[in-house]
Amino acid sequence: MKIAVVFDSKSGNTEMLAEAIKGEIAAEKLVYFGKPTEDVEADLYYVGSCTQRGMCTSKVADFLKNLKNKKVAFFGTAGYGGSESYYKTLAKRSLEPLDDSNEFLGWFYCQGKMPMSVRDRYEKMMTAHPEDKKLYVSLENFDEALSHPDEEDIKRVKAWVAELSADGDKE
Repeated sequence: MKIAVVFDSKSGNTEMLAEAIKGEIAAEKLVYFGKPTEDVEADLYYVGSCTQRGMCTSKVADFLKNLKNKKVAFFGTAGYGGSESYYKTLAKRSLEPLDDSNEFLGWFYCQGKMPMSVRDRYEKMMTAHPEDKKLYVSLENFDEALSHPDEEDIKRVKAWVAELSADGDKE
């Protein structure tokens, strides 16, 4: 089986997951590792993206749109974390461009750190609107995200790949 790991990472979070996934794939099976491009030919695609406006990046969406009759597993990172239902919503939105001819194997998400400019923006908004409790929650979430993806996230993504590989061996 030929396997590709295709990802778009803006701050390095998704790339960290991609590297961990790559480490779990036998070298002889890995045919591509890198950014979305049209000339990637594989049987199984691990496709990853950072989250932008609640969705995958446009590069990843375009890549997914062009896949036909393939096995696809999706992974991603998001600044907000902690909720499986939120991650499920992100995965569902991100996979909307995926053609129905593909076999979707599953998804993995974890929290990822955000640029400091986001924290600066929250602090300015809090100065202007100190009564807005949501801003305090957003700032707390930002600080929590600074350590992610962490060792536990990397262990979990590796376990996810192992689980998908085990399921694939049963077919």
